[in-house]
Amino acid sequence: MSEIINNREYRQKVLKELLQDLHRGMSVDEVKSRFEELIEGVSVSEIAEMEQALIREGMPVEEIQRLCDVHAAVFKGSIEEIHRPQNPDEIPGHPVHSLKLENRALEQLINEKIKPHVEEFEAGDETVHALIEDFRDLREIDKHYARKENLLFPYLEKYGITAPPKVMWGVDDEIRALIKETRNFLAAYLAGDGNKELVTGKVNETVNRVGEMIFKEENILFPMMLDTLSEDEWAKISAESGEIGYCLIEPQGTWKPVLTNVEEKVKDSGEQASNNGYIRFDAGILLPQEINAMFNTLPVDITFVDKDGAVKYFSQGKERIFARPKTIIGRQVQNCHPPASVHIVEKIVEDLKSGNKDHEDFWIKLGDKYVLIRYFAVRNEKGEYLGTMEVTQNIKPIQEITGEKRLMSE
Repeated sequence: MSEIINNREYRQKVLKELLQDLHRGMSVDEVKSRFEELIEGVSVSEIAEMEQALIREGMPVEEIQRLCDVHAAVFKGSIEEIHRPQNPDEIPGHPVHSLKLENRALEQLINEKIKPHVEEFEAGDETVHALIEDFRDLREIDKHYARKENLLFPYLEKYGITAPPKVMWGVDDEIRALIKETRNFLAAYLAGDGNKELVTGKVNETVNRVGEMIFKEENILFPMMLDTLSEDEWAKISAESGEIGYCLIEPQGTWKPVLTNVEEKVKDSGEQASNNGYIRFDAGILLPQEINAMFNTLPVDITFVDKDGAVKYFSQGKERIFARPKTIIGRQVQNCHPPASVHIVEKIVEDLKSGNKDHEDFWIKLGDKYVLIRYFAVRNEKGEYLGTMEVTQNIKPIQEITGEKRLMSE
């Protein structure tokens, strides 16, 4: 046992040294051989544990993220083959099966459309319109990443595995930004204000990063998830997936767990109210179903985070602006946001909780919507902080109101 512990301590030390080398500017190729030697025969779980330990020691997630390119370069053939009597990821409709199908569709888009089109573009054939269409399709990858971040990651966090999700989410955001940047380059080129070499460089960089992420998901994330989650948990992920949507494909059937009792677990976890009696308020009484319907009827999205930072509730209106899968209930609010924006979330909550502010407002353009996002400190009659409420609304229709309306619509 002491030999195992010493080996792990040694690998941890080497991993830290490799990160320092990368930080000092060494290339992936320069550290690749040492990293490959380090992880020879090591399981995915131990690699995740090493990264987790480094973060606990105070190493920033952004530093761990530097290892991602090294992972992609050497993991092939270095990770133990995982054999199972039954492969859930091969069952049509299982969440991992659907994620892998999306990866195959993404590879097909890259290999059969984007790569040939960029080669034609480099050769002088003006296929910029085709590339613009290709990247419009590639933008669908956001749904794939959103399901991963909002449905898979919460369960890893539940089991104390927080480093890999944070690192992978950060890389997802980098890929999202690359896709957006490439689309802007293509649009500029079409408008006559672009450089062919820059365009092709961005296209190639983007598809390479997408391909690397596919490999990381299928050789690191998915095996780790399949090792960790119960069938009940996969059932909840499956039930929530449709609300976020799918990337380029639809699931091949509906997956049903064999050994599960989801309904009983839902009841045990308190996700269904068992008390149908009235609830008394400061001014009136309401039934639980009336309260639920009222919140869902409001023309705003409401999310409540309790005083300990756990997401406790969100409304489910007909026209929701941001996807809110039920798996975020009970999740720490910091883990519901990309690593790059966590510091903003923490600052908002800190200001509201301390009493420095009672609310904070933001407004952004989101497609054809103009979205107002407001955060309010929720306090009791004694002024004690109970939590933070986020209220989100598309205010574009309100801004467009002019004159007066005094008669009913027909």
